[in-house]
Amino acid sequence: MGTAHDKKLEERKANNQLRSINVFDTSIDFFSNDYLGLSKVATKSKSHKGSTGSRLLSGTQPISIEVESSLAQFFDSQAALVFNSGYTANLGVYSCIPLRGDTILYDEYVHASIRDGIRLSFAAAVSFRHNDLEDLKKKLISATGTCYIAVESMYSMEGDMAPLRGILTLADRYGARVIVDEAHAVGVFGDYGRGIVHARAMCERIFLRVITFGKAYGFHGAAVLCNEKTKQYLVNFSRPFIYTTAPSEDFFQRIKTLILRKDIYARQKQLHENLEYFRETKSEFLISEPNSPIQVIRGVDINQLRLIANKCIAQGIYTKPIFSPTVPKGNECLRFCFHSFNSHEEISILKNILFF
Repeated sequence: MGTAHDKKLEERKANNQLRSINVFDTSIDFFSNDYLGLSKVATKSKSHKGSTGSRLLSGTQPISIEVESSLAQFFDSQAALVFNSGYTANLGVYSCIPLRGDTILYDEYVHASIRDGIRLSFAAAVSFRHNDLEDLKKKLISATGTCYIAVESMYSMEGDMAPLRGILTLADRYGARVIVDEAHAVGVFGDYGRGIVHARAMCERIFLRVITFGKAYGFHGAAVLCNEKTKQYLVNFSRPFIYTTAPSEDFFQRIKTLILRKDIYARQKQLHENLEYFRETKSEFLISEPNSPIQVIRGVDINQLRLIANKCIAQGIYTKPIFSPTVPKGNECLRFCFHSFNSHEEISILKNILFF
């Protein structure tokens, strides 16, 4: 580490943006991504077999193939390919599928993993304004080669949804392929948690979906849902897949157990009932979709945001205001995550802080 590194750290400290690794310890959870409470579910495994190499060497086991087949069938996809995390899945997709001469058009609010994958690609890349169909159309007109549109079905920073029907209409008109990250949607939306794309009967019109197990499913890992040829291409050219040690047998067994749980619907129902209870109180400062597990307060004075955050912490609710330059000036906010296991008493505590 040198002087330049020290300077960057000092700048982070001065801007109150220095990150640190802490144990998450709070009495009331409106912070984690464990939307359905599945991280708390114990599973019994009969396996004692760990990873022995990459998937292309010794790391693929019978259960690996079985689970990928089950995922494809469950999510109505020709094929599925499991990655060790959502980050590596997006890295693996965007770094190898769009080729030199192609164009990637990405929503300005897409996740860092998508942006990092794009940086590794040889394709041209241009952002469009968040959920702005007119801006997307302008960018599509000037795109070259095969065009890929990168969006999330549910955005984590604002708890809003992509206008997928409008995006698909433009994609059809200009011959573009749509890639949808469903990290914050699977488990929460759709029939038994199959996601927003499935709920809107769009599976066949979407080129590729990325689903993750680290949000509503309370675990880790991800899968790419695509056609067989795309899966074959990823197996041959996606470096984050090729050169990563394979997940263990235990990993695949837990994924299978979580996705196919019979109580998913009940947990979904309870989550959405909790959101309805929270949104009974109308507020001009709530900018998220009413049924989003991510609820964001924006438009409140910065000092008021700090005061609200301190009141939350005093009541055992951990939260931290998000300020500029993390978000543009004027977009400072507070962000809360809701879960199936939050009680109405806990939600009432939060409502009393935010709305009274």
